[in-house]
Amino acid sequence: MNAQLPEPGLPQAGRLPRTTGPNDDLSTPQAVSPGLPPAASFDALGLPPALLETMTGLGVTEPFPVQAATLPNALAGRDVLGRARTGSGKTLAFGLALLARTAGVRAEAKRPLALVLVPTRELAQQVGEALAPYAQTLNVRLATVVGGLSINRQQAQLRAGVEVVIATPGRLTDLVSRRDCHLNQVRITVLDEADQMCDLGFLPQVSDLMGQVRADGQRLLFSATLDRNVDQLVRDHLHDPVVVSVDRIAGSVATMDHHVLNVHAADKYATATEIAARDGRVLMFLDTKAGVDQFTRHLRAAGVRAAALHSGKSQPQRTHTLARFKEGEITVLVATNVAARGIHIEALDLVVNVDPPADAKDYLHRGGRTARAGESGRVVTLVTPDQRRDVNRMMSEAGVRPTVTQVRSGEEKLSAITGAKRPPAGTKSGGGNAPFRGIGTRPGRPAKESRKAAEARKAAEARAAARVRKSR
Repeated sequence: MNAQLPEPGLPQAGRLPRTTGPNDDLSTPQAVSPGLPPAASFDALGLPPALLETMTGLGVTEPFPVQAATLPNALAGRDVLGRARTGSGKTLAFGLALLARTAGVRAEAKRPLALVLVPTRELAQQVGEALAPYAQTLNVRLATVVGGLSINRQQAQLRAGVEVVIATPGRLTDLVSRRDCHLNQVRITVLDEADQMCDLGFLPQVSDLMGQVRADGQRLLFSATLDRNVDQLVRDHLHDPVVVSVDRIAGSVATMDHHVLNVHAADKYATATEIAARDGRVLMFLDTKAGVDQFTRHLRAAGVRAAALHSGKSQPQRTHTLARFKEGEITVLVATNVAARGIHIEALDLVVNVDPPADAKDYLHRGGRTARAGESGRVVTLVTPDQRRDVNRMMSEAGVRPTVTQVRSGEEKLSAITGAKRPPAGTKSGGGNAPFRGIGTRPGRPAKESRKAAEARKAAEARAAARVRKSR
């Protein structure tokens, strides 16, 4: 039967929790539908010995809470509705069960046996990379199907036959419409980051794809929040699921230091530049693609090893940039919200919101790039006077009580909080917001040129043209 939503309040056994926001409260951890007890160890799960050997070789020896809570039920074939933030170990929570239950069966051409749907290209590739060594051990063939890469190569993989497809909804829909992929043999379907897929407008495509897989198949849905759109997916496609809430989306708050740095608007980008020049890596978020590109150019001119990541870049560019950042070849990744979910970067201890996020969910997901898998981290948000009220409200909704400090570029307390220092080139970082004058709170948004400035510019252009003509 389809799962039913409960009355408001704490979830009861056998019923799904109704939630309303990014900070809804469920006990930690608990299964709220009857299911198997959590696993004490991977050995107790009955996984194939070869798989356990590979896991041990990769240092995967003790299950994270989400893995302990969900794997017994997923391996038993139950539908699972799991709430856990990114960085909590979800990929292996569904991946080990999916691979173990798929191993030993060969897929026909164009007819995969298992499907993992994710919202972004980066997350799809990350899931594929995480599962690849285990899939190889079990002789399970994987294919990653995303936009921005050659569709012909993906068609060839599907025609050759793969057991597991990891896909974004848009590209998979294209391949299904071309009849290069048929989903009627899919018996295990995973929806990872379901709330973001809904936020990005993929709900109709996801619902359509889910309607094409086997009706008697297993569904595993993981989401950081269980909002209205996710509720619809649960109602329509999950059958009597075991519901597991391992932590709230704000569960990483306790392992993060949250700082609000009140800055003068004229000093904002000089402050951000000094933070970027710190020793060690930093992920910096801005609102717009144009702003990301402009600030990245400014950092490079100041001698900072920075690169940009946003949806306007091609997929090979995005993959290459992310790899360089993970390897330390570049120390500053300047990004839009495309990097706010599903990207795992080891030992990243600082995230900076150069532009404050629009809502609590975005704040928590941006911050979730640090303090992953129980590590500590620091999240810093630069706030100008006109943004304070909105940021205070957003922080309250996120359940965060930040340390608030008034700072200016060059001050010791800025360095104490962020490790900021003067950029190596020095000459182009001074003068407050010199490269950004008139832009306002969002870099990349050009200011309207005054009449006087326009006349002066045209006169200068005319003089320059006259000199060129005279030199000929």
